[in-house]
Formats: sequence, structure tokens, C-alpha cells
Amino acid sequence: MLLGEVIGNVVSTVKEECYSGLKALWVQPLDLQGDPKGDPFITFDVVDAGVGDRVLVVQEGGGAQMVTGMTGPTPVGSAIVAIVDSISPEPSGKKSKKN
Repeated sequence: MLLGEVIGNVVSTVKEECYSGLKALWVQPLDLQGDPKGDPFITFDVVDAGVGDRVLVVQEGGGAQMVTGMTGPTPVGSAIVAIVDSISPEPSGKKSKKN
């Protein structure tokens, strides 16, 4: 999974039939501090995210196909699966307590 921020919409008047009904968004990967990390990419949205939303992206073809509802071999490599409300990373060097 990857943390990212939606930075734009992708509009296409002509597209592969298997993409019909899917919303494509432009996502900038982020580190835990919210700074850009890597190059932006296009992915499909299944949670109704919008520009400015922080999101979780699954970057595995099988998982992306499953959440988009596609069956069989299709050219889908990633999908937005969650809108992130907040992040509370644990300070480095500290171990979490297990009950």
C-alpha cells in the first residue's frame, strides 16, 4: 500500500472498454510527514476520493482488479481503496506495547 494525495482528475473521452464506469485520478505519493515521495501516477478510484484527499492506494494488480470489480486479465495495476483521515506514526526507536 502507498500513501498519496489526489492532485487531479483524469478525463478521457475514449478509453478501453474495461475501464468504463471507473473514475481515474492523478495521485502524488507521500511520505509519513506528508512530503512528496516519487513521481505522480494515474490510478482508479473506488471510494469517491477527490482532489486534495489523502488516500491509500493498493499497488498490486490482483488486489486492484478485485476492488474495481474486474474479472479476468485486465490492465489495472493500482486502485485507491481508502480516504485517510489522520496519521499517527510512532516515533522511531520506540516499540509498541502489546496486550
